[in-house]
Amino acid sequence: MAATAAVPNLAFRQLRGQRSAGEFAAAVRRAAREIGEQVACDARYIGRVESGEIRCPNYAYERVFLHMFPGASLADLGFSARESVRGRGARVVSEPPPTAGPAASARSLSPSLSPSHPPSPSFSSSSSDPALLHLLHRDTETDDIPEESDVLRRVFMTSGTTTVAAASLGLGGGPASAAARVSLPAQRRVGEAEVNAVEKAVRQIRLLDDRHGADGLYRRAAQPLRAAYELLDAGTTARRATADRLHAGAGELAISVGWLAHDSGRFDDARSHYAEALATARLAGDAGLEAHAFCNTSFLARDAGRPREAVRAAEAGQRAARTLGSPRLLALLALREAGGRAGLGDRTGCDRAIGRARAAFERGTAAGDPEWMSFFREAELELLEAQCWSALGDWSRAARHGRRATALQDAHFTRNLALYRAQLTGDLARAGRTDEAAAMGHQALDLLPRVQSSRIRGMLAGAARVLEPRAGAAPVASFLTRHQESAPGPAAT
Repeated sequence: MAATAAVPNLAFRQLRGQRSAGEFAAAVRRAAREIGEQVACDARYIGRVESGEIRCPNYAYERVFLHMFPGASLADLGFSARESVRGRGARVVSEPPPTAGPAASARSLSPSLSPSHPPSPSFSSSSSDPALLHLLHRDTETDDIPEESDVLRRVFMTSGTTTVAAASLGLGGGPASAAARVSLPAQRRVGEAEVNAVEKAVRQIRLLDDRHGADGLYRRAAQPLRAAYELLDAGTTARRATADRLHAGAGELAISVGWLAHDSGRFDDARSHYAEALATARLAGDAGLEAHAFCNTSFLARDAGRPREAVRAAEAGQRAARTLGSPRLLALLALREAGGRAGLGDRTGCDRAIGRARAAFERGTAAGDPEWMSFFREAELELLEAQCWSALGDWSRAARHGRRATALQDAHFTRNLALYRAQLTGDLARAGRTDEAAAMGHQALDLLPRVQSSRIRGMLAGAARVLEPRAGAAPVASFLTRHQESAPGPAAT
């Protein structure tokens, strides 16, 4: 069946007015933050909408666009009705972009992706159960369902993003993946579908981490990473732009998987993934990817007790980021430097780096802000400063910034809510505010059933050790008992 021809969305183009596609994308991201949404909007996405490649936005973008243009409907914005782009015959579909080639490969490799169950725009599903399909179409809803973690992880590994990215290379994500392995042609041509799959894998990993933490995701996420690098190693592309996007996507995927390793306590694995991303950035001449890799490398070095390396990596990241037009990225890198200097006991250097970070942050958002920085809001700035003062032993000052971070944090980022509360619990405990620490510890424990993060559990365990001498006080005793009961059992191997 011939593909449906894309019809330019002139109404949407008119709404952009005199702004560039990048400027309009920045406005979309700002509007998303206003309503607690998280969208990865860039100039390329705006171009795909205006060209008609995206006939209907996903649910997250729909909420943002309707917030930006009150009183308008999707039809007023030039979009097609959702049901008209979700049928079996629709080939120009709502986001993500067409996946006919990889999806066909996925269906041939995985029995769960049969022609009788075509993939939806957001996920492919092996079930027609309406309740499950409703879950899968939630996109970026801010409320949490207790069963959502396991459901999304299963979907992530057996359909949609991962299967499209991996099955294209004979690395199907289902349980029969070993039997499904196929040979890769020596001169496989890589196109839009493969690159889009890699980019979508990055976004999906970030979304799941924001909601649930890293522990349950790391080993699963390594599969699409291997697939992406096999594409780089074995593939050829028709256009330089496609090759650049593939390098950037593979590098970002390496960083995302590295972060999952980092947050789940696998520091050596994280270091390897970050180094892989940095090498990819250097080969491709991608300053943005290089800055991101150095940013995460600095963060890892701080957590691993290598503060001097943390400072050097942060400084290298700042050099890479100077031409990118993103004050917020420079602010984050300055805070990474501050964290390293705090680890060295350099209070003056730390204070100066924090000052540079705040000055850059106050310059606001910009079109050059990378999409992975959606988490870096005022709450994160306060949290990172709190961690600096905590490392320097100024517990009261750390707790003041920790309180601000907790008060400012958006409920959309479930994992960060738990992280901020765990950090504040420890700072309050060390500052001698034991009853407050116990109360905050309870709030952090409230989130642990939904968040799997060894790092957060480690922070709470540290706070509990500080509070143990005060176990005679009722509030502290209550927290310590509950913390002990919440400890996970032996990990499955």
